[in-house]
Amino acid sequence: MAWFKREKKPIEQPTPPEERRVRTEGLWVKCEACRTIVFRKDLEANLYVCPKCQFHFKMGARPRLEMLLDGHWTEHDAGMTSTDPLKFVDTKPYAQRLKDARRKLGMNDAIITAEGQLGGRSVAMCAMEFGFIGGTMGAVVGEKVTRAIELSIETRQPFIAVSCSGGARMMEGAVSLMQLAKVSAALARLDEEKLPYISVLTDPTTGGVTASFAMLGDLNIAEPGALIGFAGPRVIEQTIRQKLPEGFQRSEFMLEHGFLDAVVPRKELKAYLASALDMLMG
Repeated sequence: MAWFKREKKPIEQPTPPEERRVRTEGLWVKCEACRTIVFRKDLEANLYVCPKCQFHFKMGARPRLEMLLDGHWTEHDAGMTSTDPLKFVDTKPYAQRLKDARRKLGMNDAIITAEGQLGGRSVAMCAMEFGFIGGTMGAVVGEKVTRAIELSIETRQPFIAVSCSGGARMMEGAVSLMQLAKVSAALARLDEEKLPYISVLTDPTTGGVTASFAMLGDLNIAEPGALIGFAGPRVIEQTIRQKLPEGFQRSEFMLEHGFLDAVVPRKELKAYLASALDMLMG
């Protein structure tokens, strides 16, 4: 007669707060500008732009290429890695920083170079990854940009670079600084070949990247609100001991003072680039 017997169900214990927190961690993002809480999936669907205030979040190199290029694209020089020429150590060894960044992002350095089509036109393109040691430019980044420019010359197609960087990589010292001259010389050869170069500056584009290829485009375009400059605003204020004007070094300020050709929202960027390429390529 066991089926007449009432079984006591164990009392379910409430989920501890720390477990509830873990389950929802990473699902929501707070906008840095308007402080609105946005569902991450909605943010990704909106190209990492806040649906309320249109603040442009940082965008990774791979999603950036997927957004701009038509369908399939081919990555070049993916296996290039830094050799840590100075055996540099600060709070941790540079070799360990590289290892951590590679494991976290699944890429070997702070840039992806690709070949594909944009608006039906073949292009060579580079996109920088800020999450990889601040998107800094060391020997690998400089070499990959240079090779992408040489590919552009070889295949007679335009070159596009999307910058998002904290500047030169101090862990590689003079080796890093040499990349500024190398990339600039490669762009001079591209100009001699009468091939267009479009530079897209995103938040932030600073230091040695600004001082080299980021500001050398035939067309320099920025996203809204992007920080663009060589030294940061705080360093400049401390140096000149003056209060900087509102919006100093932001893309709108740079456009107003003649350093940029256009400020284009992310949703309109692909169409703008396609039109620009049609104009520049005749």
